[in-house]
Amino acid sequence: MIDRRRTLRLALAAMPAAALLGSRAARAEQAFERFYPFLIDLPGWTGNKPDGMAMQMASMSIMTATREYRRADARAHAGIMTGPAAQGGLAMIQSGMKVETADAHMSTDTVDGLKIARTYTTKDQSGAILVGLADNALFSFAFNKLSEDEAFALARKFDWKGIQGALPK
Repeated sequence: MIDRRRTLRLALAAMPAAALLGSRAARAEQAFERFYPFLIDLPGWTGNKPDGMAMQMASMSIMTATREYRRADARAHAGIMTGPAAQGGLAMIQSGMKVETADAHMSTDTVDGLKIARTYTTKDQSGAILVGLADNALFSFAFNKLSEDEAFALARKFDWKGIQGALPK
């Protein structure tokens, strides 16, 4: 039979190990952090620290990873979304719609085997590029105070296929 002093000593000796294990679990990578390396630095731009969110419910899972960028008065926002958060953008991509007015336009296309949608408003030089990565995931690049061509070139700097490969299976 183990006496009480020996039991107390064993318990005290185990406490640092338990604390170490607990702190490692607290530092474990969050699910959305797997996308942070894809939210790259853009040359000539100042990027905020990436941010993200993951939520699990009984019948659905949502994950987002985002990063804001700025250069003078221009702004850009890159994001990776899965689940219902991506559904609206995916519906626009899959519609194949093309709209043109004097002030704005929207079109869909295929780039590097991925379906995309592009929107642009001439007046404030704003728009978005949405890239369908899977049936429940997309990459978005929203911007203002940029030409459409420059925004598309910036969006192409992100590794769309790499993001697609990092999606949960």
